[in-house]
Amino acid sequence: MHNYDVAIIGAGPAGIATAIQLKRYGLNPLVFEKGEIGGLLKNANLVENYIGFPEGISGKELVKLFQKQFENNQINIIYEDVQKVEYKDFLFEITTNKGIMTFKKLVIATGTKPKKISLEKDSNKIFYEISQIFNTRNKKIAIIGGGDAAFDYGLSLSVHNSVVILNRSTRIKCLKALFNKCKDKENLKYISKIKLKEIQEHNDGLSLICDYDNITRELYADYLLIAVGREPMLDFLSDNIKSRLDEFQKEKLIYLIGDVKNKDYRQTAISTGDGIRAAMEIFDKISQENAKE
Repeated sequence: MHNYDVAIIGAGPAGIATAIQLKRYGLNPLVFEKGEIGGLLKNANLVENYIGFPEGISGKELVKLFQKQFENNQINIIYEDVQKVEYKDFLFEITTNKGIMTFKKLVIATGTKPKKISLEKDSNKIFYEISQIFNTRNKKIAIIGGGDAAFDYGLSLSVHNSVVILNRSTRIKCLKALFNKCKDKENLKYISKIKLKEIQEHNDGLSLICDYDNITRELYADYLLIAVGREPMLDFLSDNIKSRLDEFQKEKLIYLIGDVKNKDYRQTAISTGDGIRAAMEIFDKISQENAKE
């Protein structure tokens, strides 16, 4: 029989911060993570607004530091995919591919998943995550999007590849500082007011049929990376929990933290702050419950 006070799903910055703070209170959390510690932070080319790093720090290096602190606190983690979470008999029932565990408190720090495009087709040359092609060299890569992710991906990939960012709008939704870095890159090109209409296989790559100023234009790329936004990763929650999510949060049984709830405010500093606050609230709630017993 396990003896964990809290379940945390997700080991990105928010989940890590929650777990560390709970351990400081003497509580025993169990973290579920289907991939690697750090979440999407590892994809960041340079984190410049996380306090304590005046020169900035790469996402990968920051993840290494987070992981070291996580391990130093001897936090228990299960590297399994959470398939379903249900609420039965006043307990959250977490199902993974290896079994079922129950908890009284649940922290959801699962982050986001990429939004898909209607033109999506089955191809091993179309990607939604930069990690899948991060180590690519000497390729032509097209990126669809106009936000921080698209330009950050472009900055990283253009070091060893030829990259073009295609934005259907004239509006640039990324940080000005990030855009300024990108426009000075020799291997990185940006095109606005261009709309992807069709994707075709072409030799060993892709042919992208686009509408550019009402003129059909064909672009060729070895790979296509799509960065048109993200949405909360909550697929594993049962319909019962989804319908009662507000209720569970008000009763302080479920805590949504980090990118899974922050919409456009997806920043590492905000996520870690969310995690620490959630841990503090959980400690207060458990202390109150114990005092009544």
